[in-house]
Amino acid sequence: MAAAAPPLKDELDIVIPTIRNLDFLEMWRPFFQPYHLIIVQDGDPSKTIKVPDGFDYELYNRNDINKILGPRSSCISFKDSACRCFGYMVSKKKYIFTIDDDCFVANDPSGKQINALEQHIKNLLCPSTPLFFNTLYDPFREGADFVRGYPFSLREGVPTAVSHGLWLNIPDYDAPTQLVKPHERNSRYVDAVLTIPKGTLFPMCGMNLAFDRDLIGPAMYFGLMGDGQPIGRYDDMWAGWCIKVICDHLGLGVKTGLPYIWHSKASNPFVNLKKEYKGIFWQEEIIPFFQSATLSKDSTTVQKCYLELSKQVEEKLGKVDPYFVKLADAMETWIQAWDELNPTKAN
Repeated sequence: MAAAAPPLKDELDIVIPTIRNLDFLEMWRPFFQPYHLIIVQDGDPSKTIKVPDGFDYELYNRNDINKILGPRSSCISFKDSACRCFGYMVSKKKYIFTIDDDCFVANDPSGKQINALEQHIKNLLCPSTPLFFNTLYDPFREGADFVRGYPFSLREGVPTAVSHGLWLNIPDYDAPTQLVKPHERNSRYVDAVLTIPKGTLFPMCGMNLAFDRDLIGPAMYFGLMGDGQPIGRYDDMWAGWCIKVICDHLGLGVKTGLPYIWHSKASNPFVNLKKEYKGIFWQEEIIPFFQSATLSKDSTTVQKCYLELSKQVEEKLGKVDPYFVKLADAMETWIQAWDELNPTKAN
């Protein structure tokens, strides 16, 4: 009997931002090889990135980004992993899984290797329950169900737009926490998936993340970070705050929990502090902004929602720092570039 085809083999792209050779793919070969990879090379475009044999991939460097987007390439961050969102834009698939090149295959408590991609697909293909919290975690998992008192009218759930995975070994900490807990390691495997409730924000990490590109892709912009910008390491979180407001407005779900990956190395906390410094102050203004952000009934598509949100960013966060005026402009440019490269999905 022939082996079953990998799930969503022709409907999913794996997006990887990198500055180095992708030897880490050898470990992921059993899980990733059937899928198409989009590699976004950060930094010096003259450097050659080696990809192990046998993978189906396309590789884009800064020169390619400039050529494809022209003047609109200014919205893609340089010298920052935020450049990965260019891969989301050029993909032609319904689903995206993105992973960092320092993320290795983790083992579950029984010692079995975790197929992170397969779990993300499971998360995306079953509904979310943002409107009412099920105390038995994800009610759609085998061996679970809706608990007593859960309204029957809400048991269909809503489509899942985002699956946010977690990490064993090196946790995803900010620089101050890294500095005070240099030896902290996460060895706790929690076998659970949760829907993040409507109206609740979360810090999204881009190193182990999957999403339905058709449902939420145009809002998955990782902002203006890195070279020439006053801030770094807030790219994925910025996207997470934007997508959560839009998912709540459009009736879409976000899941977090399984799958785990093994995060192999901590970045330098002093370098991180320099990148995060302004963000640590700004987030105290950014979070209340997103907590109170509302979108109009006219915003019926992700693009319309995102453009409305960008205007609010300019108007309200622009008072915090001129950077946010620049960021709001880049958000609009991103949508223009997205619609140009994805004309059938244009709105």
